[in-house]
Amino acid sequence: MRTAGLAVGLVRPRCGVQGGVEVNSAAAAAERHESWRLHTPTFPSTGSNGVIIGEYYLVIAGHKSTTDFTATLADGKVHYNTVEFDAVAAQGGILCTNGCWRARDGSANGTTPYRAFFKDGVLRGSP
Repeated sequence: MRTAGLAVGLVRPRCGVQGGVEVNSAAAAAERHESWRLHTPTFPSTGSNGVIIGEYYLVIAGHKSTTDFTATLADGKVHYNTVEFDAVAAQGGILCTNGCWRARDGSANGTTPYRAFFKDGVLRGSP
């Protein structure tokens, strides 16, 4: 895992979302990010339908976290995408949240509920 920079405490609105969300809110504080599963570069899509996400190697730089990744459909077709998250300080680590993805060919885009948490050299993914 490669990291650089320091995150901030507020999530900036992106992807058409109105208003920011403070990471240190009561709901976020109640969630224990260190209890999440270990992140792996290949995992089932949060949208299911048999889509497998691959090559998901998050890089944190400043206030952002990004990676290029693949989305492989059940029929074997591979889509090439990029995702960008806000990287914010949370629970003594860095929370990657408010993810926006786009197809590298410009054909599609959207948001993802997936979040990642980096602390003490360990990267975890949201359940």
